Amino acid sequence: MPLASTSRDMTQPAPAESSASPIPPQPAQGASRSVLTLGALGVVFGDIGTSPLYALQATLDPRYHLRAAVTDLYGIVSLIFWGFVFVVTVKYVFIVMRCDNRGEGGSLALYALINRELGAATPKRWLLVGALFATSLFFADAMLTPAISVISAVEGLGVVSSAFKPWIVWIALAILIGLFAIQRHGTDRVGRLFGPVMLVYFITISAMGLYHIAQTPQVLGALNPIWMVTYFTAHPLFAFLSLGAIVYAITGTEALYADMGHFGRVPITIAWLAICFPALMLNYMGQAAMLLRNPEFIDNPFFHMVPPQLTIPLLVIATLATIIASQAVISGAFSVTQQAIQLGFMPRLRILHTSSQARGQIYIPAINWALAVMVAVLVMGFRASAAMLPAYGLAVVGTMLITTLMQYVVVFRIWRGPWWRGAIGFVVFVTIDVVLLASGATKLFEGAWFPILVGLVIFTLLTTWSTGRRLMRESMMEDGLTLPGFITSITGSVHRVRGTSVFLSASPTGLPAALLHNLKHNQVLHERVVLLTVEVEEVPQVDPASRAEIHPEGHGFFRVILHYGFMEDVDIPRDLAAAAVQTGIPFEPLQTSYFLGRQKLIASSAVPGMALWREHLFAWMLKLSESAMDFFKLPSNRVVELGSQLRI
Repeated sequence: MPLASTSRDMTQPAPAESSASPIPPQPAQGASRSVLTLGALGVVFGDIGTSPLYALQATLDPRYHLRAAVTDLYGIVSLIFWGFVFVVTVKYVFIVMRCDNRGEGGSLALYALINRELGAATPKRWLLVGALFATSLFFADAMLTPAISVISAVEGLGVVSSAFKPWIVWIALAILIGLFAIQRHGTDRVGRLFGPVMLVYFITISAMGLYHIAQTPQVLGALNPIWMVTYFTAHPLFAFLSLGAIVYAITGTEALYADMGHFGRVPITIAWLAICFPALMLNYMGQAAMLLRNPEFIDNPFFHMVPPQLTIPLLVIATLATIIASQAVISGAFSVTQQAIQLGFMPRLRILHTSSQARGQIYIPAINWALAVMVAVLVMGFRASAAMLPAYGLAVVGTMLITTLMQYVVVFRIWRGPWWRGAIGFVVFVTIDVVLLASGATKLFEGAWFPILVGLVIFTLLTTWSTGRRLMRESMMEDGLTLPGFITSITGSVHRVRGTSVFLSASPTGLPAALLHNLKHNQVLHERVVLLTVEVEEVPQVDPASRAEIHPEGHGFFRVILHYGFMEDVDIPRDLAAAAVQTGIPFEPLQTSYFLGRQKLIASSAVPGMALWREHLFAWMLKLSESAMDFFKLPSNRVVELGSQLRI
């Protein structure tokens, strides 16, 4: 059923980290900064926080011909430290997180912000392509993060005993299947434990690092950037190739931006600077210090940091942390999907709310089980975290590069600060992203093809849906009828019956096809006829007082426009009733009928539009779309659907 959009040619709810974490509602009123900071530890930093399990180990892979020697270990640790400084702290914490869309972050929210602020001056084509491809890469990341995180933790069993090695894949698979199975119950209660568990985890990895640093304190010198120069001078080619593995240390950085709407910029900043950054660096330096003394532990340095009797407790803590990281990205997939649906880039899907208090707690069955299948395929196909890492890095850096380009549209076009300052930052950050991307691309045939393939497939689906809906809308509006002309033509000639009829309309000015079909077949109209258009604005939430526009058109006709933010649910009966109370217009739910148009698409090469294969793809997506009655929360016993065939 068609609906309108404020800024793009969509015909369902329209106007938007990726990221690898959820995009929940605004922080609760009165929530203390310490509570929000603790919550950010559990949701925002689960991904980047678990990187010590595999990042240093992956960098010392034999393919790079690096050794557990001072030059190599100090160079790697120095690169990780300065990556945290420039990429995470300066770029994301101090710049990107200021590019918020009224408190919300993420690629689609950033696109909506730019589009709203610049209007017709927005570089729409490349900006939209960038936002959609970043969103597509996020879904690839949502497949890879649970697989890599959980299996990397379970691989600690191999340190306990080699007898566990044949069972690692099956244990990881069992944990992941259980994780996806419980999603329908919601994460409200479990979510309260995320922060404390991650706090224990960060304290644990800090203590592990401090223990080994105390035995080899000279490792603190690795923070000197001169070691990066020494590292690249010693073996330029292998140092460059290893950058594709060093990037694993900063995976999850996009979560800082995507989760702003839940926790706010200040709590996330505090959590990073006061807890996460120090804990991660202590652990990385501790791993390097241990390897200098025990180079034979290069096979799994993280779990070798503790005595054998503490391996099992560490394994439990690490597994819980990876489950939290996985939970965060799964919830993020639900939130990004909801955002994409509202902005008109995905078909309607069934969305279930799992909490009566937390609006961000949602569950989308189709996305949940699609992710579950892909994660299982990845675990069974790659069978080890090291084998999956090349794919992981490229998805992360690709999203970062797109975010950098979009962020500097804000810096140059909206903030309009000194151009030289913006230019310096642009050159520095784009250079970093491009170099990391180039290094990761060298692993194209080792698994880096996966996020590219997934990104292209999802990008095709997103653009096919938005283009198809635009073509459908244009086709349905070809008759050119206007409401004043229609009212004049039927005045005195059509029988009117008691009650109210609501016709959902794609356009705030045109006539819905369902109205014309109803008049043609039933030859009656209700005494009150409401032409209802839903407009999704390019803001996260809309002030409830500004929700409804009501325009009396005479002769019992009303044009009603309901405004929603792209993070809000559409509930037509609730908001129509509220608008009626405010304006005094009679609205009786039990005497109101909702008329919906249902189009059967016929793909045809004779009509200019999309390629024929994309028209067939769009028709398939249209069939999968959830019923408009359920999506818009219409009462099932008051809905009438009128079908028609349509060629695009």
